[in-house]
Amino acid sequence: MSKKQFKTESKKLMDLMINSIYTNKEIFLREIISNASDAIDKLHYRSLTDSTMKIDKKKFEIRISIDKDHRILTISDNGCGMTQEELENNLGTIAKSGSLAFKNENEHKKNIDIIGQFGVGFYSAFMVSSKVQVISRAYGSDTATLWESEGVDGYTIQPAERDTYGTDVILTIKEDNDDENYSDYLSEYHIKHLITKYSDYITYPIKMECEKRVPKKGKEGEYETKTEIETINSLIPLWKKNKNKITEEEYNTFYSDKFFDYEKPLKTIHFNLEGTMEFTALLYIPKVAPMNYYTKEYEKGLQLYSNGVLIMEKCSDLLPDYFSFVKGVIDSSDVPLNISRETLQQNKIVRLIAKNVETKIIKALEEMMKENPEDYKTFFKAFGNQLKFGIYNSYGMEKEKLQDFLLYETSEGRSVTFKEYVDSMKEDQKEIYYACGDTTSKIRLLPQVESVCDKGYEVLYLTDYVDEFVLQVLGSYQDKKFVNVCSSNLDLTTKEEKEELEKKNKDSKDLFKVMKEALPDIQDIRFTNKLKNHPVCLQSEGEVSVEMEKVINAMPTDEKIKASLILEINEHHEIVSKLEELYKKDKEALKEYSKILYAQARLIEGLPLDNPAEISNLIISNLAKEK
Repeated sequence: MSKKQFKTESKKLMDLMINSIYTNKEIFLREIISNASDAIDKLHYRSLTDSTMKIDKKKFEIRISIDKDHRILTISDNGCGMTQEELENNLGTIAKSGSLAFKNENEHKKNIDIIGQFGVGFYSAFMVSSKVQVISRAYGSDTATLWESEGVDGYTIQPAERDTYGTDVILTIKEDNDDENYSDYLSEYHIKHLITKYSDYITYPIKMECEKRVPKKGKEGEYETKTEIETINSLIPLWKKNKNKITEEEYNTFYSDKFFDYEKPLKTIHFNLEGTMEFTALLYIPKVAPMNYYTKEYEKGLQLYSNGVLIMEKCSDLLPDYFSFVKGVIDSSDVPLNISRETLQQNKIVRLIAKNVETKIIKALEEMMKENPEDYKTFFKAFGNQLKFGIYNSYGMEKEKLQDFLLYETSEGRSVTFKEYVDSMKEDQKEIYYACGDTTSKIRLLPQVESVCDKGYEVLYLTDYVDEFVLQVLGSYQDKKFVNVCSSNLDLTTKEEKEELEKKNKDSKDLFKVMKEALPDIQDIRFTNKLKNHPVCLQSEGEVSVEMEKVINAMPTDEKIKASLILEINEHHEIVSKLEELYKKDKEALKEYSKILYAQARLIEGLPLDNPAEISNLIISNLAKEK
């Protein structure tokens, strides 16, 4: 018996496949089980087209056995098997696939689901094996053949014995080393875990000899270990069952088992798409966000299956970032894969699936808003910021999809969408008013909010740091411009009130000049008629608001910005007469008062004081003078 060399440039290609194509060693079991499933599929299909073949499909199975003492892992099937010629052609020529050839021969026929198409999956076994043996007997043949190889140096073929048709793949597992604990692949628990993870929905039972500890008959309290044959896989995935016959409890149990969430999902989305492209989707909208959801460690993606075989644990290409909270599975035989099955090729099929998934998610959120508004509020509390990021990060490109899903608390004590706000606007209102702050209670106390509410207008409360950036990207909604009530652009006064205020400010320009000498950081000082009881407030001018200044300066970067601030003084407050008196009698005292007023305005806005000790001393000093 002489050793034969692999056809093609075997050594380079084999080395590439073992060391480069597959990045995850554990997928070898998925590949071999998929090949076994293919072999059974082929025999089953032939039996349907050949009336002389008497095959009992109820006996189709894949067997797994472990021999720890000899470090042997065996995967057996009772599929079509291979002749010596087929063994040499399929295993001796790397990248030649019998499954692919079978599929091509029958491509005009429907309902042929062949998983293995690339002819290299089998060779992933060498990642964990020092020797691979394949004993196969073709259906209808009286003889079996042994194919054996230890890797790139070639292989041998010789006659062998096998009781019936089918194939045994016998792996001699490598010895452990400092980098890898190969003995894991001889662990019953670990092998069961890999089957459940990757091959749980293979359509044939995967059976395994399992050791179980059972009570001894007639001897209370004593136990013995027995070997039993156990079916490991679930066979039929939930998403392939008729959804009209699936209970809510079954959906929820699948979700909790698959995605390890202790809370029930808010929404389940189960649909099929058929036609030129076919796939099945089972998606879930969670109730709570994972602990790491808003961190860099979180990985988005749906589980991708091909004919029930797990291909990718998290396929990020199937979800846009703004819907990264969605969990679920996609099962499609139309998805083109590279030869390792680990990475999707970027093409039209993938984009079409992703587009359909996105459409279904949008529809599900719309239904939740309409039919279960309390559930939607729960959802938005957990994932609303992700929708906001979707608008902001896309520079508004996705606003048509996402803007109607945003919710904001308002000065009226309700939670509204932009549409609901606009629908309830006063007839004379031309803009959408908003205010920013850490909490709704703090926003409510802002002098500018009080002023706008007194005029009968509703104000949106923005409490998340990304909110104002989102509204700036949006610019407007239904031609209604977003306006910050703390912006100098806001003016709700009448023509007469404007003229009167302009005259007062013009007459007081010398007063403001002295005050500004003490406040070089601010852009301007002026009287306002917008305030009710508050003495002062800060208004921002330009694109950067006070809230933006706080947000950006709180970030762990060297970039710091300053809003262009205007100190506004309530023209009707008694502090005005005090300022005018100081201007006439004591301009240095006027400057001290100016610093105190500015500090008060900054505190109201939640801005820090650059010199708290100085302000404290000025307050105490002026209080002492009053005595």
